[in-house]
Amino acid sequence: MDFYETTLSSKVIYSGKILSLRLDEVRLPNGKTSTREIVDHPGAVAIVALNDKNEVLMVKQYRKPVEEVLLEIPAGKVERGEVHEACAQRELMEETGFFARNLQHITDFYTSPGFCSERMHLYLARDLVKKQGQADDDEYIQLEAVPMEEAVKKVYDGEIKDAKTISGLLLVYSTLKGAL
Repeated sequence: MDFYETTLSSKVIYSGKILSLRLDEVRLPNGKTSTREIVDHPGAVAIVALNDKNEVLMVKQYRKPVEEVLLEIPAGKVERGEVHEACAQRELMEETGFFARNLQHITDFYTSPGFCSERMHLYLARDLVKKQGQADDDEYIQLEAVPMEEAVKKVYDGEIKDAKTISGLLLVYSTLKGAL
């Protein structure tokens, strides 16, 4: 069976600082037409940063779209032309004040492929060195060091609700389980 859709037309409805929204008319595999609302996103990185005590450096911040304060791993948008590893180091510095001497790419995944093109690149950061971090002007965050086992428990208890954080913690925990 052919699953592909052919784009017949595409119109940008909104273009902003972080994303754009477009409306595509598509031909479906059965020959009928339909429309797709698509959020174009440049991509992002997320970092599971482990200190020498096997604590995960996490940030607590208010998220307006869900009207909640969430506990998350550091993350951020990739700038135009920026290499993913450089973005991971920049975001780690901005949000935690630490630089990783050891930065390992774990995987990448689509965050919401039903309507958004965002691809998230997940990193494990170790051998952390304290530097001077500088959060973005519009970011109000609180740094927390959470023991890895406790962070994973928070996932299963429903205290951590952010998908990139859940994915990152569980992937890194399962990978390092014997080493922790």
